[in-house]
This record gives sequence, C-alpha cells and structure tokens, in this order.
Amino acid sequence: MDTNHSPDMTSAAAAVSLAQGVVDSAIATLRASGGVDANQVVAYDIAHAASAVATAKSTLDYGAKGDDEARIACAFIADALRDLGQRVMGREKLFGIKRDWMVPAEEFVTTYCDPEFLASMTGEQGPRHLDDDFQLVAETFHRFAEEQVRPRAEHIHRTNGDIPEDLIQALAEIGGLGLSVPEEYGGFATGGDEDYVGMVVATEELTWGSLGIGGSLITRPEILTRALVNGGTEEQKLEWLPKLATAEVMAAVAVTEPDYGSDVAGLNTSATKTEGGWLINGTKTWCTFGARANVLMLLARTDPDRSKAHRGLSLFIVEKPVGEAHGFLFSQDAAVDGRDDDNGRMEGRPIDTLGYRGMHSYEISFDNWFVPDANLIGGDEGIGRGFYLQMAGFENGRIQTAARAIGLMQAAYEAAYDYAENRKVFGEAIIDYQLTRTKLTRMAIIIQACRQYSLQVAHMMAKGEGALEASMAKAYVCRAAEWVTREAMQIHGGMGYAEEYAVSRYFVDARVLSIFEGADETLCLKVVARRLLETDS
Repeated sequence: MDTNHSPDMTSAAAAVSLAQGVVDSAIATLRASGGVDANQVVAYDIAHAASAVATAKSTLDYGAKGDDEARIACAFIADALRDLGQRVMGREKLFGIKRDWMVPAEEFVTTYCDPEFLASMTGEQGPRHLDDDFQLVAETFHRFAEEQVRPRAEHIHRTNGDIPEDLIQALAEIGGLGLSVPEEYGGFATGGDEDYVGMVVATEELTWGSLGIGGSLITRPEILTRALVNGGTEEQKLEWLPKLATAEVMAAVAVTEPDYGSDVAGLNTSATKTEGGWLINGTKTWCTFGARANVLMLLARTDPDRSKAHRGLSLFIVEKPVGEAHGFLFSQDAAVDGRDDDNGRMEGRPIDTLGYRGMHSYEISFDNWFVPDANLIGGDEGIGRGFYLQMAGFENGRIQTAARAIGLMQAAYEAAYDYAENRKVFGEAIIDYQLTRTKLTRMAIIIQACRQYSLQVAHMMAKGEGALEASMAKAYVCRAAEWVTREAMQIHGGMGYAEEYAVSRYFVDARVLSIFEGADETLCLKVVARRLLETDS
C-alpha cells in the first residue's frame, strides 16, 4: 500500500471484491435462514449494503479515468467499507462472515479514510465524463434551472405557492416534458441511451434548481409516457403523447390509497363497466400535482375477485378540469355523457407538507366518475395489465428519483462550500477547519459516486435491463441525500435553520426522497432483497 495516499485502484478493486463477498455470503445466509419475511431487519440491512457495494463497484471504472477520479474512487470505496463494517458489527453470524472479515482491506480503509487525506481533497468534485450530447443536455437544463427555476424556488417554498404557468410552458419549449416521448409522437426520444441518460442528466440539473418546481415537474408526464409507450393503443399514443410533450396536458399519478401505500396489489378503488366506459369509485392519496393536472393516470380494480391481486388491476387516463390549489370539487353531467347513471363527482383535498412544495399533493375521492372506454390504457387488452404498465413508469421513476437526489445534494454541497469559505468562526474561515474540510470531501465523493452509478444504471435501462439496479440506486442515493443535506445545513450553523438560506429547503426536501416512488423499507424488503435472493440462487 502506498503510504503517500496516491490512488491505488488495484487495492480499491480488491476492497470492492471483498465487500461483494460479504453481500454474497449474507444473501446465501438469508436464504438458508428463512428468507426476507423471517429476517426483515437483516434483509433490510443486506439490501442497503448491496446497494452501497454496487455504487462502490461503479466507481472502479470512474477511477480508471485519471488521478483525480482515482482519488475520489478510493475515498468513496474506503468510506463504503467502513460503513459496511458498522452495519455488520455484532451481526457477523447473520451475515455468514467471520469477525475478522475486513483484515485484508484494513490498510486500504485506514489510508483512504485518513482525515488528513480527506481534508487535502477539499474542493475536488471530479469531472462527470458526459458524452458531448449529454454535456449539452446538462448545460441546457442547468441554465434553465439557474435562470428560470432558482429565482422562484424560495418564494414558492415559503408561501406554499403554485408553479407559475410560464415556467411550465418554458420547460416544455426546451423539450423538458418530451424527453421520453418518441419523435414520431412529437417528443425527443430516439431510443437507446439518449432517452434514459438524457432524462437522468436533465433531472439532476432541474433539481439543482429546485426539487418541487424543477426536477419533479418532469416526473409525472414521464411515468404516464412510459405506460403509454409500453402498453397504449396506437390511437392513445397519437392522442396523448404529443399533448404531454407540449404541456397541453399535464399529468398526475393516482395509484396510492389511504390504506394501501406501496402495497399496490391491495388497492380498493374500483372501475365498474358501464355503457360506453367505466365508473370510478374510491379514494386515492398523495396525488402530487393533482389539482393542476388535466389528467390522472389512475390504477383501479376492474376485477372484483380480490384473489387475483395485481392481476385484477387496470390503468386509466382520467380527464379532469384544472382545479384550485386549496382544494377542488367537480361534477359530471351524466346526461351529457349519454348515461342514465347519477352524476359523477371528484373531490380533492390538499395535504400540507413540510417540504417538496410547489406541486402540492392531494387526497382525491371519486364517486361514479365516468371514464370512456377510449381511456382504458391498452384498450380491451389492457384489462388486468394495469399493475405491469404502471411499473414500467415507476421503475424509470426510481432512477429519476435517484437523479433528483443527486441534484439536491449538489445544490446543498455548493451552498455549504460557499458558506464555509465566507463564514469566520474564532478568527478562521470555517473551511480552514479539518472537520469542515473532511465533511465537504465526503459530500463530494458521495455525490460523484451516486452520479456515476445512476448514469451506469440509466445505460442498463436503455438496453432493457437494470430494474433491480434502479431500485438499489434509489435506496442508496436517497438515504445519502439525507446525510449530505443535513451536513450542509450543519455547516451553516444557526443560519442553516433559518429559512432565508436555501439549505434549509434542501434539508426538508431531501426527507421525502426515501418515501415516494417506493418507501425505503418496502423497496428494500419487497423489491431489492427479494430480487437479490432470486438472482443469486
């Protein structure tokens, strides 16, 4: 081992291999001891450990691109092993390993977790290594975020205001709402890497401007777009995709229910066949952007046989008027729709949140709300396929959420770095203290590692792969965002708790990331851990 702290990628690769061995042993032990349901705590830790190791592994390629990149990779991998050691301490038997498992990597971890080494790296963020086309995407959306999003973000957050209509239109004009819409339907998607990597890059930059009115603004049309592209009829694609790309139609997602969050298979909201269409009855919650949206992508039970679980669910495009942010109530005239049924009603109640403001979330109840046959995604062939079609959007939504976390972390890091350079305590700038410098370095290496893994997963998804990895990326990156934004807030001291500094917004916004697009516990247990057991068997 080089004691001068020069990067040693050979030892880094050996350390990653060692960590992967721990994960592999843990998976085998979990399988032999009854699986996920019988060992939830350990399964949860294994899912997070596997996600961290996968992130570390992605930095090996990054570290091969230069000395700066290698230092970042070594520092992150050592940090990941130290975290893994804390996670398994006292549970070695449950992970199927010996207590001295880290001995082969001790010198590596000691070298690259050395506070002096980390402090010496302060300010090093490393290049992103984006291809020219994606670099242009990054610059375009960064400029938009800087000029259009950031100047409004703080006011909207503090007043719990609405996203301005001109901002929505401006984002549509630069292609932000049509990134996943195929070119033949008026969007910018050409197939392959451009669709997935471009979305990740754009989402990071928009979230750097604001999570609520930037990065998340393109997520809802993205989810509906993916569902339509994967399972919509040609008529539905021609009708809705061009409108989504131009913001003529804004979408919200109505899947979660008050008693069924991530347990989608248990949904109660029903769609009952009637002449010319379907009647929707039930309640959805956490419908972000539900008032402003022109349509809801709604998952409902079309087969009353609950033993069919998710196979009895279908996906609908539910049209609605634009509502008021403080709540709305709409009614349908059955006679106008050519029906004899009672008038349909839709009522939306806003849910106030501590962060993630601008789009607003709602609980929406439906009482005989009529949806025409033409709006059943996939037509007759879409009956019973709703769960699978919405997952096509949600799996991409998870890697997009990872990108949102990265943009939020980047904004928090930059705010902390700037404050540390300009704030003096006891006669010295905060940035001159070893503790501050070490914190800033850990932020930077975590951000870059998360970015590289997310880009890698986006490339995989472009090939039709990476569903498990997208969930792992979300699990790891969103938890990392909580730590990064907390430390950025802490570096600000008392001013970090004041709303006049944007870092307080970054902190409260980060907290939602481990909740939406699959709550962390459910994601780790029901998706990551289970799939690890399946793929490793």
